[in-house]
Amino acid sequence: MLKQLFRKKSIALIMRDKAAGYSDAENVTGLHRVLKVKDLTLMGIAAVVGAGIFSTIGNASFQGGPGVSLLFVITAVTCGFSALCYAEFASRIPVSGSAYTYAYASFGELVAWIIGWDLLMEYAIGNIAVAISWSEYFTNLLEGFNIHVPAYLTMDYLSASRAHTEIVAAGPDLTQISEKVKFAAQAWATAPGSGNLKLIADIPALGIVFLITWLVYIGIRETKKATNAMVFLKIAVVIFIVIVGFFYVNPANWDPFLPNGFGGMMKGVSGVFFAYIGFDAISTTAEECENPQRDLPKGMIYSLIICTILYILIALVLTGMVNFSELQVEDPLAFVFKRVGLDKISYIISISAVIATASVLLIFQMGQPRIWMSMSRDGLLPRRFSSIHPKYKTPAFATVVTGFVVAIPALFMNLTEVTDLTSIGTLFAFVLVCAGVLLLPKEQLADRNQKRFRIPYINSKYIVPALFIIGVILLWAPITTLFVYNGDWHTYKNKIPYFLFIIAAAIMSYLSFTKSLTLIPVLGLLSCLYLMTELGYTNWLRFLIWLVLGLIIYFSYGYHKSRLGKEIEP
Repeated sequence: MLKQLFRKKSIALIMRDKAAGYSDAENVTGLHRVLKVKDLTLMGIAAVVGAGIFSTIGNASFQGGPGVSLLFVITAVTCGFSALCYAEFASRIPVSGSAYTYAYASFGELVAWIIGWDLLMEYAIGNIAVAISWSEYFTNLLEGFNIHVPAYLTMDYLSASRAHTEIVAAGPDLTQISEKVKFAAQAWATAPGSGNLKLIADIPALGIVFLITWLVYIGIRETKKATNAMVFLKIAVVIFIVIVGFFYVNPANWDPFLPNGFGGMMKGVSGVFFAYIGFDAISTTAEECENPQRDLPKGMIYSLIICTILYILIALVLTGMVNFSELQVEDPLAFVFKRVGLDKISYIISISAVIATASVLLIFQMGQPRIWMSMSRDGLLPRRFSSIHPKYKTPAFATVVTGFVVAIPALFMNLTEVTDLTSIGTLFAFVLVCAGVLLLPKEQLADRNQKRFRIPYINSKYIVPALFIIGVILLWAPITTLFVYNGDWHTYKNKIPYFLFIIAAAIMSYLSFTKSLTLIPVLGLLSCLYLMTELGYTNWLRFLIWLVLGLIIYFSYGYHKSRLGKEIEP
């Protein structure tokens, strides 16, 4: 049985299945091939420049001060290693399954299922977070035009309930209660219903998910046109913000550059990484690219470089206009311009935030159905999920299911609850993609002569072990503290993920020395794993619960229905 769990799908078989389509729509075997490098680059920017630059960057700046710009560089380098690994896979296996398909070829079926299940969580939870963010920006924009939506129709039940409890506990003295909590408590007080049964739901979030789902459903051409238009607009706004904000920068606000030290800066890793997730969604469009082996790698790398530059400039302007200690707000860009008296620019920012987050939702909502489709082709999900619409040439059923999977939780879930879970799921996917490159079979001579993107080979034999030894020497003091238990389990449990990283780093150092592994995937694997350790015990626990649920589904359905398993059985 163990051998069957790790049965691998050869690249030749993957390409043959893609050509066959495995769709239950008659006479339909393919998707529209309309995407070029420009479109893929813009889709990458659409996926990355969104809620992060308009929202989570504020809390990250509050934690790390001006030094958050360094965190963007660190995260970009980490994503860059992963992007190169994605590009290697995308050029060698140009199909829609993204990391799921790549894992099937390198690790085998069980790990492929795990990463596919993980990607479903990443895209779904990420979309829920983006939909909630979009709702906040949209309702704030309406307020600017004196259009008031009842509070209980603009937020989740959990936030309103918690705010009500906090207000009651505070009694008559509300001086320590934030305006956001007061607003949420008002939603609870004014919502129709009685007792704990109240009608509180995020209706704008529901509306935008259904609108985006419809756009994705009717075709890739329409999605491409909408994405390109939104990206050009939001890039123009970001550049405008940087230029105008530069004249209001006070260099004194950049001193100290790391007010809370390196550890304080790393506390913002979840928010910063959340700003970067999505560039991998481009790989799900492989079957809709004119030349995926050439264009996909370029689109991923170009979009990552452009977004990193924009993020660093925004972070420096943001922390230069006001002191970092004031930036723990939901809409940091609008806040800093109001702070310097430029209220009208804050309206422009609100409009661009609505557009930017909608474009992120569009790319994520396009990516997830293509993961469903690929898993369905392999028999791990019902065949219905791989059906392609005869007119629109999109994975129709999977797109509709995705709409409901995102829209319904977006009515009730809290933004804080989902951001960290999205980041850990994405990082896990990156870890497996980087590791998968190391396990890919060697190319045949005919394939080696083919023009496509290849990760440059750099021998890690001495580099990785040397980095490991240097790291242990420099960080010996904090490493020793991991073994000190002071009786406070609530604090100590967050140190557990660091043990996993140290063990993994030691193993990869040994393998690098003995196997002469190529350097870039090894650095990508270790850097992503380190960022995962920064997300804490609670998020690891939630993530593991999700994976266990996925394994239950796999062993009760996917294992028995696997097409590859049926082909091997005789």
